Amino acid sequence: MSIITDLKNNYERGNISLRFIYINVGIFILTSVVNIGFTLFNRPFSLWLLQWFECPASLRRLLIQPWSLVTYMFMHADVFHILFNMLWLYWFGQLFLYLFSAKHFRGLYFLGGLCGGALYILAYNIFPFFAPYIGHSYMLGASASVLAIAVATAVREPDYRVNLLLFGAVRLKYLTLILIVTDLLFITSSNAGGHIAHLGGAIAGFWFARSFQHGSDPTWWINKTIDTIEGWFSRSKRPQKPKMKVHYGGRAADYDYNARKRDREAEIDRILEKLKKSGYESLTSEEKKSLFDASKK
Repeated sequence: MSIITDLKNNYERGNISLRFIYINVGIFILTSVVNIGFTLFNRPFSLWLLQWFECPASLRRLLIQPWSLVTYMFMHADVFHILFNMLWLYWFGQLFLYLFSAKHFRGLYFLGGLCGGALYILAYNIFPFFAPYIGHSYMLGASASVLAIAVATAVREPDYRVNLLLFGAVRLKYLTLILIVTDLLFITSSNAGGHIAHLGGAIAGFWFARSFQHGSDPTWWINKTIDTIEGWFSRSKRPQKPKMKVHYGGRAADYDYNARKRDREAEIDRILEKLKKSGYESLTSEEKKSLFDASKK
């Protein structure tokens, strides 16, 4: 079908932020269709099957379904839940990719979700206030991952201004601070688990950005794990070919290639330094395009 082909082509051409949006939306549509089918036959799908992919507050339940600490960050409760999460993921994702790489985005999405889930489980099992709710509390949504990306972007470029409807231009540091304070104020509300997870994601984003400034990357192990898993699947699908010796253009060609590579890296370093000192608005259209292209590699 042409629609499926178009979606596949858009997914392959899109950057890592758009790909994660496609994945989240696809999973939401799939679970919604299955839920409708079970409901038509009076089977409470969301009460048993869906919960196997949501993150439980109970440690005993988590031991039975440990994968839910990852799958929950791709699940959403309703249309408005996924709509707002994906809008935030798109806005902050584009800014994030101007400052960091696609692999950093991928790693931080999972790191934020893992930290959000861990803090949620920890809080529900430590504070007596949540004790009556542990057995039947489950969490789902990409909010923790989104907030991790938002906070990391704000830490790296705190004075970057975003235009908000009714509020005008607001600096990133103030916008993310408002989000964090809101979560703190609603930590005992009916959606306490979600707000606690947001705080875990915010901690992950701050941890990543500060570590990156000091030359380390706390997402390296996540990306290495994902690359290893992808390598297993790619090797199983790749047909075996006879080994061939390929000769290229010799040392001169290698020298030219390495020289061009060094020039590109030097140009990106120069643009990033300019971005750090003068902000995103100081970049020319060509410099913005260079950053965008580099973020997709």
